[in-house]
Amino acid sequence: MSVDAATVRRIAHLARIAVTEAEVPHLQGELNAMLAFVEQLSEVNVDGVEPMTSVTPMEMKKRADVVSDGEIPDDIVRNAPETQNHFFLVPKVVE
Repeated sequence: MSVDAATVRRIAHLARIAVTEAEVPHLQGELNAMLAFVEQLSEVNVDGVEPMTSVTPMEMKKRADVVSDGEIPDDIVRNAPETQNHFFLVPKVVE
């Protein structure tokens, strides 16, 4: 796959980058080099290789999935104008 000058101008337009005509050939070469590298990567045999999310093996710390009130219901409703049994009271808006 290769990029022509028109494609470089279109990419620049979509990216909202001002590109002069003198810069187009240089950018065309840069983009073609990047695409060649990506094509080169597709030649690598990755059969049996598991996908990675990080270069170092790690596991996310997980908290216990426990239902709780957060242990601070009084703090949460303290600033509410009106409350009842740790619930916010709001005016009725639909008749």
